[in-house]
Amino acid sequence: MDGRKMADWNAVTDDQVERITRMVMEAMGRKQETGNGYLVPVGVSARHVHLTQEHVEVLFGEGYRLTKKKELMGGQFASNELVTIVGLKLRAIENVRILGPVRGKSQVEISATDAVKLGVKAPVRESGNVAGSAPVALVGPKGALYLKEGCIIAKRHIHMAPSDAMAAGLHDGDVVSVQADNERGTIFNEVQIRVDESFTLEMHIDTDEANAAQTETGDTVRILKG
Repeated sequence: MDGRKMADWNAVTDDQVERITRMVMEAMGRKQETGNGYLVPVGVSARHVHLTQEHVEVLFGEGYRLTKKKELMGGQFASNELVTIVGLKLRAIENVRILGPVRGKSQVEISATDAVKLGVKAPVRESGNVAGSAPVALVGPKGALYLKEGCIIAKRHIHMAPSDAMAAGLHDGDVVSVQADNERGTIFNEVQIRVDESFTLEMHIDTDEANAAQTETGDTVRILKG
């Protein structure tokens, strides 16, 4: 480096050095993310129920409205209301939370372990796809109802805002593989991408999948590049 260049560097202010350093670190971070896969936080989804307004009233009384306990992404919320799921041979799981707001079809989402306990053959499905799924009964404080179909094991998926999808090079409906970089080294295949403006970046897996991979809510997984 000649004397002129050294003089120019010495003239750089502390603020400029900080700004240059930050730019370099951000560039290195983007390079690492691109090279090793896109990082996604995990949200472990416990068993839960979605109901129509008609079914809310069957279980909790005429004119009843779900009450909000906690806000969730996409305009959903965890309600204060709980029900009991009853499967074949009257096997039951109590205190299952309802998620609001009400939907056009009632749906019960459980894990494979829950399905064994209830004695039902719940298929792995995308949320909302309940045609031909397992029958189940629900019991609330004011009544009970029988669903001829509606009990599923939710297909693992990743919620993304459009900006996240663009950064990851993915589109709504894409299917990817995801790796949990821990001592179990688990790779999740057949992970569906869901993109919507209301979504926050998060991969949803059920409790069975989380336990098998020693992964919990707040951990980070990595989308594998093809």
